[in-house]
Amino acid sequence: MPGRRWLVVPPILLGLAVLLLLVLGREAPPRRSLAEAVRTVRVIELQTLDVVPRAMGYGTAQPARVWQAVAEVRGRVVEVHPDLQAGALIEAEALLLRLDPAEYELSLARFEADLARVVAQLEELEVQEANDRESWEIEEASLVLAEAELARLESLVERQAISAAEIDQQRRTVLTQRQNVQRYQSSLRLIPQQRRSLEAEQAVKQAGRAQAELDLAKTEIRAPFACRLGDVDLQPGQFVSVGQLLFTAHGTAAAEVEAQVPLDQLRTLIAPGEGTALPLVWDPQHMPAFHEFRAVVRYHSGDFRVEWDARVVRLRERLDPRTRTAGLVVAVDGPYELAIPGQRPPLKQGMYCQVELRGSVRRERIVIPRAALHHGHVYLVDGDGRLERRAVEVDFAQADFVCLAGGLSPGEVLVVSDPEPAIEGLRLDPARDEELQQRLQVQAAGTGAW
Repeated sequence: MPGRRWLVVPPILLGLAVLLLLVLGREAPPRRSLAEAVRTVRVIELQTLDVVPRAMGYGTAQPARVWQAVAEVRGRVVEVHPDLQAGALIEAEALLLRLDPAEYELSLARFEADLARVVAQLEELEVQEANDRESWEIEEASLVLAEAELARLESLVERQAISAAEIDQQRRTVLTQRQNVQRYQSSLRLIPQQRRSLEAEQAVKQAGRAQAELDLAKTEIRAPFACRLGDVDLQPGQFVSVGQLLFTAHGTAAAEVEAQVPLDQLRTLIAPGEGTALPLVWDPQHMPAFHEFRAVVRYHSGDFRVEWDARVVRLRERLDPRTRTAGLVVAVDGPYELAIPGQRPPLKQGMYCQVELRGSVRRERIVIPRAALHHGHVYLVDGDGRLERRAVEVDFAQADFVCLAGGLSPGEVLVVSDPEPAIEGLRLDPARDEELQQRLQVQAAGTGAW
């Protein structure tokens, strides 16, 4: 019914009135002002440091000189060095092995006898030449006399004082004398050829004697330098043939390590004034760029560690095809001289070593941790204590730090932790990281771990 519908309206109006009174009578909540967000970050104060560029590589130690003793003559072993055993240290020029020299002594004696015979023939030829020359002079004088006698007899024939038979007899005498002179002249002309033939034979015999002496000397095998022997398998009485490998010896004067070093690390060792291109061929014109290199070879085994000073000797001719690294060879002089049994071993073949290379010092450079560099930018704390983002120019990176070429100045405060969010102008609460700053100084000086 229509009248009853209106009975619902008064309660609704009453409820609206009560709600309105409650809203209008309620006190407003107290207003609070919004505080600016502050982020706590770790920072260091930038300062200039002297930086020592370093590069690291690894390689296996090898002797600088390796000698393979090969038999150059055949023969039976009659004497061996008492220490001819694997691992023995041998002095230079020590007699290691002697082969039976009898065959080569006989050969030498035969050539000496042949040479003495040729020398005697040359002396005989000298005497023969002197005799023939004297006889030739006598026959020449006799020919002059015979011709003079013939001329006298011919003058007598015109006066018919002698017979024609006497003239013919004297003419035969002159012809016979001329034949004698001709014979001695021919003999004297042949003497130079005979002498050259004997001298050539003498040279052959001398060469044969020299070869026999050389073969005799090769029956003794001596150490060409101070060395350490490799595998040896020889005994007295054993017969060796020409070309047989007898043993191998490793020189003790120097050891080499071919370290594989990334090219970018090698390039940082060269000071800017010495060039920017790293040569792949080691030749005299590039040597001055490497004179400032200082190399150290280290060997680690558990908690045992030993190191040697080294020198750079050459750069390999090609890159490693797998790692694309350059092979840099360093040498350690006297690897056995500083050895102490039980404390300091010699640098022996097969040791896997670390090679550290150090370049010339870069003076007064700005150095920052690697973690503080964000895609060519860094974060700083400005003078108002707010976050500033700035681009920097990188010179080179090394270990856990980056050496800058520009973009920052000493005294500025660098953020070394990641600010979240990294919004420029963000208010910061800087906390100095003294431990990181000290570690950075140590690494820049080249005394910290790589």
